[in-house]
Amino acid sequence: MNVSKFGSGILVSLILALPGGSIMADEGEVRRSLTVTGTGKVSAAPDVAEITIGVVSQAESARDALAANTEAMTAVQTLLKDRGVAEKDIQTVSISIQPRYSQPPPPRPGQAGVEFVPRIVGYEVNNAVRITARDIKKLGSILDAVVQSGANRIDGIGFRIDEPQKLEDLARKAAVADAKRKASQLAGELGVVVGLPIRVSEAGSMPVPQPMFRGRAMAMEAMAAPVPVAAGEQDLVVQVTVEFELLPAK
Repeated sequence: MNVSKFGSGILVSLILALPGGSIMADEGEVRRSLTVTGTGKVSAAPDVAEITIGVVSQAESARDALAANTEAMTAVQTLLKDRGVAEKDIQTVSISIQPRYSQPPPPRPGQAGVEFVPRIVGYEVNNAVRITARDIKKLGSILDAVVQSGANRIDGIGFRIDEPQKLEDLARKAAVADAKRKASQLAGELGVVVGLPIRVSEAGSMPVPQPMFRGRAMAMEAMAAPVPVAAGEQDLVVQVTVEFELLPAK
């Protein structure tokens, strides 16, 4: 059966799957389009650090452990403010009081184990604050100072860009340029021309996560002064998906 391409009332749809995009042509509506995804990435040094600092105190009674912990943490927070850390950038993230139990004696060779009933021998208080350091160059000296003032725990450190909007704009511009490049290349291989964009969507900016240092340090007196801190770089990635109209080549 011979069916005319333009004279028949039957609608014929053609989809060609291609790497990086797709072409859809509805011959009934005489509409052809190409959809591609462009990616833009901008790298920059972070300007803000977030770190969790804590004080661990132990005593025979919960009251004495809490009193010692309160005194040490008060000294730590006072020092942070004296070093230029704003009050809004100091946030308590955890406080806990837990009993400490006696431990069973090590087994002796040739002797059967005996029943052991643990008993409370003291208490431990943990108090941790998260600080936002807006001058990374001073972070090393701040860490050394808070350790000297009584902090004996560091749980994690992370870096971020405080105002990423301008960098996101640059990444978005690069993503659109990438989408145009892909569309032009695909259209050229198919012998057609890229027209105006029909639809545009953005996946949003995606900062690449930075590794977090985690660990508990109960003997922080051995830390060097100042503590070396390397912020490195952070990547901001934007993806845009653009559907372009396709036109016949002239």
